[in-house]
Amino acid sequence: MALSSGTRLGPYEIVSPLGAGGMGEVYRARDTRLDRSVAIKVLPSHLSTDPERRQRLEREARAVSSLNHPHICTLHDIGHQDGIDFLVMEYLEGETLDRRLTKGPLHTEQVLRYGVEVADALDKAHRQGIIHRDLKPGNIMLTKSGAKLLDFGLAKLRQPRSRAVLANLSALPTERGSPLTGEGTILGTFQYMAPEQLEGKEADARTDIFAFGTVVYEMATGKKAFEGKSQASLIAAILEHEPPLVSTLQPMSPPTLDHVVRKCLAKDPEERWQSANDLASELKWIAEGGSQAGVRAPILARRKGRERLGWIVAAVLFLLLIAALTRLVTLPHETPEKARMVRFAITAPEKMTFRPSNRPAVSPDGLHVAFVASTSEGNNVLLVRSLDSLHEQVLPGTENATEPFWSPDSRLLGFFASGELKKVEITGGPPQSLCRVTLPRGAAWNRDGVIIFAPNTRGPIYQISETGGEAKPVTVLDPTRRETSHSLPAFLPDGRHFAYFVFSTQTENRGIYLGSLDSKETKRLIIADSAGTYAPGHLLFARGESLMAQPFDLKELKLSGEPFATGEQVALETVTVGQALFSVSDNGVLAFMSTSLSGSQLQWLDRGGKKFGTIASPGGYSNPALSPDGKQVAVGLTDPATRTRDIWLFDLARGTTSRFTSDPAEDLNPVWSPDGSRIMFTSDRRGHRDIYQKTVGGAGEEELFFESPQFKSVDDWSLDGRYVVYDTGSGESDLWVLPLFGERKPFPFLQTNFDERQAQISPNGRWIAYSSNEIGRPEVYVQSFPKPGSKVPISTNGGTEPRWRRDGKELFFLAGPKLMAVEVKADALTFEVGVPEVLFETALFGTTNQRNRYVVSPDGRRFLINVPREGAISSPINIVVNWAPGLKK
Repeated sequence: MALSSGTRLGPYEIVSPLGAGGMGEVYRARDTRLDRSVAIKVLPSHLSTDPERRQRLEREARAVSSLNHPHICTLHDIGHQDGIDFLVMEYLEGETLDRRLTKGPLHTEQVLRYGVEVADALDKAHRQGIIHRDLKPGNIMLTKSGAKLLDFGLAKLRQPRSRAVLANLSALPTERGSPLTGEGTILGTFQYMAPEQLEGKEADARTDIFAFGTVVYEMATGKKAFEGKSQASLIAAILEHEPPLVSTLQPMSPPTLDHVVRKCLAKDPEERWQSANDLASELKWIAEGGSQAGVRAPILARRKGRERLGWIVAAVLFLLLIAALTRLVTLPHETPEKARMVRFAITAPEKMTFRPSNRPAVSPDGLHVAFVASTSEGNNVLLVRSLDSLHEQVLPGTENATEPFWSPDSRLLGFFASGELKKVEITGGPPQSLCRVTLPRGAAWNRDGVIIFAPNTRGPIYQISETGGEAKPVTVLDPTRRETSHSLPAFLPDGRHFAYFVFSTQTENRGIYLGSLDSKETKRLIIADSAGTYAPGHLLFARGESLMAQPFDLKELKLSGEPFATGEQVALETVTVGQALFSVSDNGVLAFMSTSLSGSQLQWLDRGGKKFGTIASPGGYSNPALSPDGKQVAVGLTDPATRTRDIWLFDLARGTTSRFTSDPAEDLNPVWSPDGSRIMFTSDRRGHRDIYQKTVGGAGEEELFFESPQFKSVDDWSLDGRYVVYDTGSGESDLWVLPLFGERKPFPFLQTNFDERQAQISPNGRWIAYSSNEIGRPEVYVQSFPKPGSKVPISTNGGTEPRWRRDGKELFFLAGPKLMAVEVKADALTFEVGVPEVLFETALFGTTNQRNRYVVSPDGRRFLINVPREGAISSPINIVVNWAPGLKK
């Protein structure tokens, strides 16, 4: 029988189940003595009366307790209470290697790092006379501190020479939501077994080394070393066949890795590595740069042959591309009349969609275009398309990427992701982090290795070295012009001066300004709706939906003549003020998204995903909020004329629309009071985001409710009216609580090294749901409120934007494009949650960083979703090669 939350096993209090199966049940628990989380493995009731099984559990505990190693999951305790036998183990935060591999192969650096750590752990066990016998990706946990080897279920136990018990494997003690391997179950385990195991022979340390080779192979290639359509064909593959070399599937992998893996996978144990220590030493040598030395001649020869062939092919392709671009692109000695304009479109890759909020980025040499696309799971990734190719390249490690920009030599891409400024080589390799950011707004890179960027929506532009280091401001806000932000910089050809966009609460002071790395002096170039980019002889910018050009003198650093339309229609990003969705290379390749990409639509759907109505016309909507009685919607809306964002109200019964705020500053994130009489929102009217409130239906002014230098985004207002909860931005965001009684002194609710955001207080006021990326991706959790306690995981495969049903009996959240629902049973002291179910899947406008992209009706039967306007997702990226001849004055 499953243990319920609150059950005590000695000093351990059960919190929630983690997994169950034939060989054990695993729970997350709290050690009440040390106030720490632990994982408890319980022998199932149908096995607890078997003396042999109980002795096995005890022997396992005694064996594993002797293994004190930083990369082996620690066993803390063993116990017996009320007929229940249990082990108490270290509780690990992270994801299993098995789950990580669903995203594809690991970078070589990670393969070597995790390989060394696991090999060291095996060496420790082997020296203690302990053989793992069940090494596989599901028994390796990837944590912040590195790999952890789990589950010595067969530790130091002599295994009978019978195939019937080959899979008496104990289970992963800390993986959430994963079923345990049942007794007699072999599915998914054969693929990591050595030939001697399959033949029923005695296993030794070299058996683990064979399994280790299959794991390293899978990490490096993303494919299993041995596969078959049936158990019989799989066994035959392991006994008789060799897998393809790692380098044939991953040409950029070190050639010596082929040798290491092939020796691990030798059929005869005598021909394998004879100790895990030797294996770890070899991997360390490769990681330290020995990948081109000490390799057997045939392997190195094949490698060099592949490299020569690759260079030959690359050279031919490059020459063909240069020849094509020579004909298509205006060269310095040619006139525009002699060059030929070519137009084509790049459509979204299969099973992916373009993100309307991210502009494409053309490389300076005009040979590539980078862009952000969203997967079917709703994750943003960065892709590169060569203009002479029909296919895109996904850059690994660029999840949640935004706003790509190129290095001047077109070899690297800069971008923002997960609260950091990063760079990555387009030929492969892991991204490198340069510094932290909050809500970034554009960047540029010069030939001196300087990157300038806007780290948040309010403040100056900063500069940092391309190698990282301290970021320093390079512009200064002018309070006399009521400037609130500098953003979207673009270098001029000299690499010292740059154009950037200035936003001011005074409309007449907005526009494109000129700045310098060598001086704090600035000057305005032109009033415009977007930032500007230099193209040979011209400054390009947007005015309305038109791409404009105006002659620009590089010597005098000033505009001349009058701006004129180029004939292209470009989209203005509806959330980021000043960003037009276009990019241009040094040699005249233009990439842009059309006006059809702009904006979103507020769409009603029922629990089955059926559409049954919209609210108002398409626009730049963000963060809708439904009034407590379900009759009105408050939403952030960008004014297309002024490019400012205010709060608007939609009366659902009468179909009327009214502006709620009108300050030139940015007003967003409306939250209704429990009685629906007031709305609290966030605004940056004083240069930083503070919390304001205003009466609904009255003529009163907005009231500054809470001010502090801290970045703030208001999340929720408790139904009892006692608390407001807010988060502190992007990148290590924390949750804070503002009491609405007494001194109104805010206090931190969750302060960690991770992002906690999108908090929602339960209707009874005793629980709080929120999203956190503590395991590497956003997931939804619930804790007690207002005092935090043990957290209960809600989502199982990604989760954001939790929302309670008004009666508190159901919790909704987003898992990528899927709207999920889970039943909840909660009172003042206990919290029980069911299994999440998919209600429907739909397109969503905005990113997972937004506070909410949907609202739930009080009865939980209707959902108002902020979706891209019709045609937005399917619109392509337009490419114009040699755009200059198309200019018409």
